[in-house]
Amino acid sequence: MPIENRGTLSQFGPVMAINNAFVEEAQCRSCSIGHLLISYTVPTRNEIVSMETVRLNINRNTRIITPNGQNACLCSIRSGSWIDAVFSSRMTRSIPPQSNAFIIIANRRSRSQTRIFTGRIASIDLRHRFLYTGNPNDVESQIRFVISNQTVILDRNGTPVPLSRLRPGQRVRIVHSNAMTASIPPQTAAFYIQQL
Repeated sequence: MPIENRGTLSQFGPVMAINNAFVEEAQCRSCSIGHLLISYTVPTRNEIVSMETVRLNINRNTRIITPNGQNACLCSIRSGSWIDAVFSSRMTRSIPPQSNAFIIIANRRSRSQTRIFTGRIASIDLRHRFLYTGNPNDVESQIRFVISNQTVILDRNGTPVPLSRLRPGQRVRIVHSNAMTASIPPQTAAFYIQQL
């Protein structure tokens, strides 16, 4: 597969994300324990693109889901497939470096199934588990994120918190599904939320 099709790395404080990473190797000891060796591109000087690898360690705290937000098994991810990954920026100095994965989204196609949104919370509907972003006074500027039991929510330090800890006005980074309804406001599934 040409390296131009592989995803690139983004860092958000203690968290890193790669959309469209290529799985070089998949090792599954159980449905939720094992590791993935993934590759991604890194732009360098002089418009040269290099390919890097990282080993993502998967444990019981790692959420493995499909692009639709359904739980998935690590064993369903094979070498040669594509994933989106959110993982710790703390890496070993080994070759390849290793990191603990927070969330893995198993893609069936090479096109990324997720997007990353950064903005302020407009409101939260705890009863229906919706989080709205955008201008609180302009519904056309808002996005409604559906929060499921699989949604990972972290505070600024990377500690898991419940939805009730989030407040309107807070800045957040949200990894969400590429699929969005045509409603006003548009609605999509949130996989990962980090307070900024």
